[in-house]
Amino acid sequence: MLAHDDQSSSQSSQSPLKRTPLHGLHLGCGGKMVPFAGYEMPVQFATGVLKEHLHTRAATGLFDVSHMGQIALLPKSGKVEDAALALERLVPQDILALPPGRQRYAQFSDETGGILDDLMVANFGTHLLLVVNASCKAADEAHLREGLRGTCDVQPLAERALIALQGPKAESVLASLCADVPAMRFMDAGPRRVDGIDCFVSRSGYTGEDGFEISIPAEHAERLAKTLLANSEVLPIGLGARDSLRLEAGLCLYGHDIDTTTTPVEGALEWSIQKSRRRGGVRAGGFPGADKIVAQLEQGAPRRRIGLRPEGRAPVREGALLFADQTSAEQIGAVTSGGFGPTLNAPVAMGYLPSSHAAPGGTVFAELRGQRLPVRVSPMPFVPNTYKR
Repeated sequence: MLAHDDQSSSQSSQSPLKRTPLHGLHLGCGGKMVPFAGYEMPVQFATGVLKEHLHTRAATGLFDVSHMGQIALLPKSGKVEDAALALERLVPQDILALPPGRQRYAQFSDETGGILDDLMVANFGTHLLLVVNASCKAADEAHLREGLRGTCDVQPLAERALIALQGPKAESVLASLCADVPAMRFMDAGPRRVDGIDCFVSRSGYTGEDGFEISIPAEHAERLAKTLLANSEVLPIGLGARDSLRLEAGLCLYGHDIDTTTTPVEGALEWSIQKSRRRGGVRAGGFPGADKIVAQLEQGAPRRRIGLRPEGRAPVREGALLFADQTSAEQIGAVTSGGFGPTLNAPVAMGYLPSSHAAPGGTVFAELRGQRLPVRVSPMPFVPNTYKR
């Protein structure tokens, strides 16, 4: 996302699939197209997932994330502070303290403390810009309209594309088209001119690398993408490498690692909840599920999202059951994301365990094809992030 993260599930190929403004470019670049969150999206290009992943870590990758939802919140009063306070009724984060030109990771919570979606919120000075997940964007829009009725106009920006440029060379590549880029720091966001086009640019992404997300009018998206791809440092990157990159970075995929059955504290996202919204804070509580979430912030959650490093070379994938030992009949957890980490040249995974088993360094066992393989509880991210702070 201007975040983090897309976290959407695939959809039956029998349903009519939408196309992003870069669909023709994907085909021209040899993209292998698959159904994803209601869209036809490239899972990989001719170079393949492994090379796309490693190229992003070494140079720069270009990602099409136009399937995600972009929504403007326009305060009826004309004061962005009113939009921020209104949004705080739906999320546990401090939005009022978010300065103009900055963005913040947040979650929509429900009455049980579960996560309806995770999102990015940017303060553009006169209004807020939200980026939400593709599979949730219709529900999120309805949720916002209901929750912000009377305070904000909720305006979907369906006419915009979203492009992510990620990797250690991203700054130098984009700086040739936008002189403001080198001065930006991680989570800066706002209007910028890129190659003469009025865009919204944030210094953020979903790979753990330094990078940018560029919201651009759809009619200009292909021209900008082609200009970026003309640079020898840039390769087009599909969903396959996007998933392995975010997994190495320890970033959640909505609908897999977090959902309405997980609270932000269980999801190890309590770092995103500022003191002002916790007990004793200046605007404590007041969001859906506050009693449960605040109690877990103080007392801990019964289970936690944790990183896992399987021993050996076999990847442990989503859905694998976790056990305390090799013989116990009682399942204690499950893997929510897993695969091979090309940067590490080793398998990595994440999942949930009881808090009693969640400390890094411990060993549990994953069931794989009738056998139980040892997996070590590991700190995340698996690959250190390189955000420019």
